[in-house]
Amino acid sequence: MQEVELGKAVPPAYKNKDAAIHLSTLPSSSTSYTPMGSYSGLDEAEQRLLVVDVNENEHGSGNESSDAKIQIRELSKVSDKSVPILNKVNVDIPRGVIMGVIGPSGSGKSTFLRALNRLWEPPSKTVFLDGQDIGDLDVLALRRRVGMLFQLPALFEGTVADNIRYGPQLKGKKLTDNEVYKLLTLADLDSTFFGKSGGELSVGQAQRVALARTLANEPEVLLLDEPTSALDPISTQNIEDVLVKLKKEKGMTIVMVSHSIKQIQRIADVVCLLVGGEIVEILKPDKLSEAKHPMALRFLELSN
Repeated sequence: MQEVELGKAVPPAYKNKDAAIHLSTLPSSSTSYTPMGSYSGLDEAEQRLLVVDVNENEHGSGNESSDAKIQIRELSKVSDKSVPILNKVNVDIPRGVIMGVIGPSGSGKSTFLRALNRLWEPPSKTVFLDGQDIGDLDVLALRRRVGMLFQLPALFEGTVADNIRYGPQLKGKKLTDNEVYKLLTLADLDSTFFGKSGGELSVGQAQRVALARTLANEPEVLLLDEPTSALDPISTQNIEDVLVKLKKEKGMTIVMVSHSIKQIQRIADVVCLLVGGEIVEILKPDKLSEAKHPMALRFLELSN
Protein backbone atom coordinates (compact mmCIF):
# COMPACT_ATOMS: atom_id res chain seq x y z
CA MET A 1 0.00 0.00 0.00
CA GLN A 2 1.37 3.38 -0.96
CA GLU A 3 1.93 6.20 1.49
CA VAL A 4 -0.83 8.72 2.07
CA GLU A 5 0.19 11.92 0.29
CA LEU A 6 -0.80 15.22 1.80
CA GLY A 7 -0.22 18.80 0.81
CA LYS A 8 0.16 18.40 -2.95
CA ALA A 9 -1.07 21.42 -4.86
CA VAL A 10 -4.33 21.12 -6.77
CA PRO A 11 -3.69 21.03 -10.54
CA PRO A 12 -4.64 24.31 -12.25
CA ALA A 13 -7.63 22.65 -13.97
CA TYR A 14 -9.29 22.27 -10.59
CA LYS A 15 -8.53 25.71 -9.19
CA ASN A 16 -11.92 27.33 -9.47
CA LYS A 17 -14.61 28.39 -7.04
CA ASP A 18 -17.00 25.66 -8.22
CA ALA A 19 -14.58 22.77 -7.74
CA ALA A 20 -15.98 20.00 -5.57
CA ILE A 21 -14.31 17.20 -3.71
CA HIS A 22 -14.13 14.12 -5.93
CA LEU A 23 -13.30 10.66 -4.65
CA SER A 24 -12.05 8.71 -7.66
CA THR A 25 -10.27 5.45 -8.35
CA LEU A 26 -7.06 5.55 -10.33
CA PRO A 27 -5.66 2.58 -12.30
CA SER A 28 -2.49 1.67 -10.43
CA SER A 29 -1.01 -1.04 -8.25
CA SER A 30 -3.25 0.17 -5.43
CA THR A 31 -6.66 1.79 -5.34
CA SER A 32 -6.31 5.55 -4.83
CA TYR A 33 -9.10 7.85 -3.74
CA THR A 34 -8.33 11.41 -4.76
CA PRO A 35 -10.40 14.32 -3.46
CA MET A 36 -9.91 17.59 -5.29
CA GLY A 37 -11.32 20.97 -4.40
CA SER A 38 -11.09 24.48 -3.07
CA TYR A 39 -11.63 25.73 0.43
CA SER A 40 -13.79 28.82 0.84
CA GLY A 41 -11.83 31.74 2.23
CA LEU A 42 -8.40 30.27 1.43
CA ASP A 43 -6.02 31.51 -1.23
CA GLU A 44 -5.78 29.26 -4.27
CA ALA A 45 -2.15 28.57 -3.43
CA GLU A 46 -3.31 26.88 -0.23
CA GLN A 47 -5.66 24.46 -2.00
CA ARG A 48 -4.71 20.83 -1.51
CA LEU A 49 -4.87 17.48 -3.21
CA LEU A 50 -5.22 14.67 -0.68
CA VAL A 51 -4.64 11.09 -1.73
CA VAL A 52 -6.03 8.17 0.29
CA ASP A 53 -4.80 4.72 -0.74
CA VAL A 54 -6.61 1.52 0.18
CA ASN A 55 -4.86 -1.85 0.01
CA GLU A 56 -5.79 -3.60 -3.22
CA ASN A 57 -6.00 -6.96 -1.47
CA GLU A 58 -8.95 -5.69 0.51
CA HIS A 59 -10.78 -3.69 -2.12
CA GLY A 60 -9.51 -4.76 -5.51
CA SER A 61 -7.93 -2.64 -8.21
CA GLY A 62 -8.76 -1.43 -11.65
CA ASN A 63 -10.48 1.45 -13.34
CA GLU A 64 -13.09 3.79 -11.94
CA SER A 65 -16.10 2.08 -13.46
CA SER A 66 -15.24 -1.32 -12.00
CA ASP A 67 -14.29 -0.15 -8.49
CA ALA A 68 -16.98 2.46 -7.85
CA LYS A 69 -20.17 0.93 -6.47
CA ILE A 70 -21.90 4.31 -6.28
CA GLN A 71 -20.97 7.41 -8.24
CA ILE A 72 -22.33 10.85 -7.35
CA ARG A 73 -22.04 13.71 -9.80
CA GLU A 74 -22.96 17.36 -9.12
CA LEU A 75 -25.59 16.38 -6.54
CA SER A 76 -27.34 19.48 -5.21
CA LYS A 77 -30.44 20.19 -3.15
CA VAL A 78 -31.99 23.39 -1.84
CA SER A 79 -34.63 23.81 0.85
CA ASP A 80 -38.11 25.20 0.26
CA LYS A 81 -36.66 28.56 1.32
CA SER A 82 -33.91 28.29 -1.32
CA VAL A 83 -31.20 27.54 1.25
CA PRO A 84 -28.53 25.17 -0.14
CA ILE A 85 -28.49 21.78 1.61
CA LEU A 86 -26.12 19.98 -0.76
CA ASN A 87 -23.92 21.88 -3.18
CA LYS A 88 -22.48 20.08 -6.23
CA VAL A 89 -21.32 16.97 -4.38
CA ASN A 90 -19.04 14.71 -6.43
CA VAL A 91 -17.80 11.45 -4.91
CA ASP A 92 -17.22 7.82 -5.86
CA ILE A 93 -18.01 5.21 -3.20
CA PRO A 94 -15.80 2.15 -3.79
CA ARG A 95 -17.33 -1.30 -3.56
CA GLY A 96 -16.61 -3.36 -0.48
CA VAL A 97 -15.57 -0.56 1.87
CA ILE A 98 -17.04 1.14 4.91
CA MET A 99 -17.25 4.87 4.24
CA GLY A 100 -17.88 7.14 7.20
CA VAL A 101 -19.62 10.48 6.69
CA ILE A 102 -19.10 13.04 9.45
CA GLY A 103 -19.60 16.77 9.91
CA PRO A 104 -21.44 19.40 11.94
CA SER A 105 -25.21 19.20 12.43
CA GLY A 106 -27.08 20.66 9.49
CA SER A 107 -24.26 19.98 7.04
CA GLY A 108 -26.39 17.71 4.81
CA LYS A 109 -25.23 14.27 5.94
CA SER A 110 -28.66 12.60 6.21
CA THR A 111 -29.85 14.30 3.03
CA PHE A 112 -26.80 12.97 1.21
CA LEU A 113 -27.45 9.47 2.53
CA ARG A 114 -31.14 9.47 1.61
CA ALA A 115 -30.37 10.40 -1.98
CA LEU A 116 -28.58 7.08 -2.45
CA ASN A 117 -31.78 5.01 -2.32
CA ARG A 118 -34.23 7.73 -3.35
CA LEU A 119 -35.76 8.48 0.03
CA TRP A 120 -35.57 11.88 -1.57
CA GLU A 121 -35.51 11.99 -5.34
CA PRO A 122 -32.13 13.24 -6.60
CA PRO A 123 -31.95 15.03 -9.94
CA SER A 124 -31.48 12.88 -13.02
CA LYS A 125 -27.93 11.70 -13.74
CA THR A 126 -26.54 12.62 -10.32
CA VAL A 127 -26.48 9.25 -8.54
CA PHE A 128 -25.37 6.02 -10.22
CA LEU A 129 -25.38 2.44 -8.90
CA ASP A 130 -23.00 0.17 -10.82
CA GLY A 131 -23.02 2.77 -13.58
CA GLN A 132 -26.83 3.00 -13.82
CA ASP A 133 -28.74 6.18 -13.03
CA ILE A 134 -30.80 5.22 -9.98
CA GLY A 135 -33.63 7.37 -11.31
CA ASP A 136 -34.06 4.81 -14.10
CA LEU A 137 -34.40 1.90 -11.66
CA ASP A 138 -37.60 0.62 -10.07
CA VAL A 139 -37.60 2.28 -6.66
CA LEU A 140 -38.58 -0.86 -4.71
CA ALA A 141 -35.92 -2.91 -6.48
CA LEU A 142 -33.40 -0.17 -5.75
CA ARG A 143 -34.24 -0.17 -2.03
CA ARG A 144 -33.73 -3.92 -1.90
CA ARG A 145 -30.28 -3.46 -3.41
CA VAL A 146 -29.52 -0.39 -1.27
CA GLY A 147 -30.87 -1.09 2.21
CA MET A 148 -31.07 1.43 5.03
CA LEU A 149 -30.95 1.30 8.81
CA PHE A 150 -32.20 4.30 10.75
CA GLN A 151 -31.34 5.78 14.12
CA LEU A 152 -34.25 4.11 15.91
CA PRO A 153 -35.56 0.67 14.92
CA ALA A 154 -39.18 0.40 13.84
CA LEU A 155 -40.38 -3.19 13.97
CA PHE A 156 -43.66 -4.44 12.53
CA GLU A 157 -46.29 -6.28 14.52
CA GLY A 158 -45.68 -9.98 14.97
CA THR A 159 -42.61 -11.96 15.87
CA VAL A 160 -38.98 -11.39 15.07
CA ALA A 161 -39.25 -14.10 12.41
CA ASP A 162 -42.25 -12.30 10.87
CA ASN A 163 -40.21 -9.12 10.62
CA ILE A 164 -37.25 -10.83 8.98
CA ARG A 165 -39.50 -12.61 6.46
CA TYR A 166 -41.32 -9.42 5.47
CA GLY A 167 -39.11 -8.22 2.61
CA PRO A 168 -38.71 -11.55 0.80
CA GLN A 169 -42.47 -12.18 1.13
CA LEU A 170 -43.12 -9.04 -0.93
CA LYS A 171 -41.29 -10.81 -3.74
CA GLY A 172 -43.26 -14.01 -3.22
CA LYS A 173 -40.55 -15.86 -1.32
CA LYS A 174 -41.02 -17.29 2.16
CA LEU A 175 -37.82 -17.76 4.13
CA THR A 176 -37.42 -21.13 5.82
CA ASP A 177 -36.85 -21.28 9.56
CA ASN A 178 -33.23 -22.18 8.86
CA GLU A 179 -32.79 -19.10 6.66
CA VAL A 180 -34.22 -16.92 9.42
CA TYR A 181 -31.84 -18.51 11.95
CA LYS A 182 -28.89 -17.72 9.66
CA LEU A 183 -29.93 -14.08 9.41
CA LEU A 184 -30.30 -13.87 13.18
CA THR A 185 -26.79 -15.26 13.55
CA LEU A 186 -25.47 -12.77 10.99
CA ALA A 187 -26.98 -9.96 13.08
CA ASP A 188 -25.42 -11.44 16.24
CA LEU A 189 -28.69 -12.78 17.69
CA ASP A 190 -29.27 -16.36 18.75
CA SER A 191 -32.18 -18.65 17.84
CA THR A 192 -34.14 -17.82 21.01
CA PHE A 193 -35.19 -14.52 19.40
CA PHE A 194 -37.08 -16.30 16.60
CA GLY A 195 -40.52 -16.20 18.24
CA LYS A 196 -40.17 -13.08 20.37
CA SER A 197 -42.25 -9.97 19.79
CA GLY A 198 -40.84 -6.47 19.45
CA GLY A 199 -42.05 -5.55 22.92
CA GLU A 200 -39.75 -8.16 24.47
CA LEU A 201 -36.61 -6.63 22.98
CA SER A 202 -34.20 -3.96 24.15
CA VAL A 203 -33.47 -1.11 21.75
CA GLY A 204 -30.13 -2.69 20.86
CA GLN A 205 -31.75 -6.07 20.15
CA ALA A 206 -34.50 -4.42 18.10
CA GLN A 207 -31.85 -2.60 16.05
CA ARG A 208 -30.16 -5.90 15.26
CA VAL A 209 -33.53 -7.40 14.26
CA ALA A 210 -34.03 -4.40 11.96
CA LEU A 211 -30.58 -5.10 10.52
CA ALA A 212 -31.45 -8.79 9.98
CA ARG A 213 -34.70 -7.72 8.28
CA THR A 214 -32.73 -5.45 5.95
CA LEU A 215 -30.19 -8.19 5.22
CA ALA A 216 -33.01 -10.59 4.30
CA ASN A 217 -33.36 -8.56 1.08
CA GLU A 218 -29.73 -9.40 0.24
CA PRO A 219 -28.66 -5.77 -0.28
CA GLU A 220 -25.46 -4.88 -2.07
CA VAL A 221 -25.16 -1.57 -0.20
CA LEU A 222 -26.10 -0.71 3.38
CA LEU A 223 -26.85 2.87 4.40
CA LEU A 224 -26.69 3.70 8.10
CA ASP A 225 -27.97 6.94 9.63
CA GLU A 226 -26.67 7.18 13.21
CA PRO A 227 -27.57 3.51 13.82
CA THR A 228 -26.04 3.28 17.30
CA SER A 229 -26.69 6.75 18.75
CA ALA A 230 -29.44 5.41 21.02
CA LEU A 231 -27.55 2.28 22.07
CA ASP A 232 -25.39 1.42 25.05
CA PRO A 233 -21.65 0.72 24.49
CA ILE A 234 -22.08 -3.08 24.38
CA SER A 235 -24.93 -2.93 21.85
CA THR A 236 -22.92 -0.40 19.84
CA GLN A 237 -19.95 -2.75 19.70
CA ASN A 238 -22.24 -5.61 18.64
CA ILE A 239 -23.54 -3.56 15.69
CA GLU A 240 -20.03 -2.44 14.74
CA ASP A 241 -18.80 -6.05 14.79
CA VAL A 242 -21.64 -7.07 12.49
CA LEU A 243 -20.83 -4.27 10.03
CA VAL A 244 -17.17 -5.22 9.84
CA LYS A 245 -18.16 -8.87 9.33
CA LEU A 246 -20.54 -7.92 6.51
CA LYS A 247 -17.75 -6.04 4.77
CA LYS A 248 -15.20 -8.82 5.18
CA GLU A 249 -17.40 -11.84 4.53
CA LYS A 250 -20.01 -10.44 2.12
CA GLY A 251 -18.01 -7.70 0.41
CA MET A 252 -20.80 -5.29 1.28
CA THR A 253 -20.45 -1.57 0.60
CA ILE A 254 -21.45 0.40 3.70
CA VAL A 255 -22.03 4.15 4.01
CA MET A 256 -22.43 5.30 7.60
CA VAL A 257 -23.34 8.71 8.99
CA SER A 258 -22.18 9.15 12.56
CA HIS A 259 -21.50 11.94 15.04
CA SER A 260 -19.03 9.68 16.84
CA ILE A 261 -15.52 10.32 15.54
CA LYS A 262 -14.20 7.40 17.58
CA GLN A 263 -16.73 5.03 16.05
CA ILE A 264 -15.77 6.07 12.53
CA GLN A 265 -12.11 5.63 13.40
CA ARG A 266 -12.83 2.11 14.67
CA ILE A 267 -14.60 0.71 11.62
CA ALA A 268 -14.36 2.98 8.55
CA ASP A 269 -11.88 2.55 5.70
CA VAL A 270 -12.26 6.10 4.48
CA VAL A 271 -13.98 9.21 5.88
CA CYS A 272 -15.79 12.06 4.11
CA LEU A 273 -16.08 15.34 5.99
CA LEU A 274 -19.22 17.19 4.96
CA VAL A 275 -19.44 20.89 5.78
CA GLY A 276 -22.11 23.27 4.50
CA GLY A 277 -23.40 20.75 2.00
CA GLU A 278 -19.97 20.12 0.46
CA ILE A 279 -17.46 17.30 0.92
CA VAL A 280 -14.41 19.29 1.93
CA GLU A 281 -12.05 16.49 2.96
CA ILE A 282 -11.64 12.77 2.31
CA LEU A 283 -9.15 11.08 4.61
CA LYS A 284 -8.18 7.81 6.20
CA PRO A 285 -9.64 7.44 9.70
CA ASP A 286 -6.21 7.65 11.34
CA LYS A 287 -5.39 10.84 9.41
CA LEU A 288 -8.36 12.95 10.50
CA SER A 289 -6.09 15.20 12.54
CA GLU A 290 -4.46 16.24 9.25
CA ALA A 291 -7.65 17.87 7.94
CA LYS A 292 -6.94 21.25 6.35
CA HIS A 293 -10.39 22.80 5.96
CA PRO A 294 -10.86 25.30 8.85
CA MET A 295 -14.44 24.33 9.72
CA ALA A 296 -13.70 20.60 9.42
CA LEU A 297 -10.66 21.00 11.62
CA ARG A 298 -12.62 22.91 14.26
CA PHE A 299 -15.38 20.27 14.20
CA LEU A 300 -12.83 17.49 14.72
CA GLU A 301 -11.08 19.37 17.53
CA LEU A 302 -14.35 19.99 19.39
CA SER A 303 -15.48 16.39 18.88
CA ASN A 304 -12.43 14.87 20.57
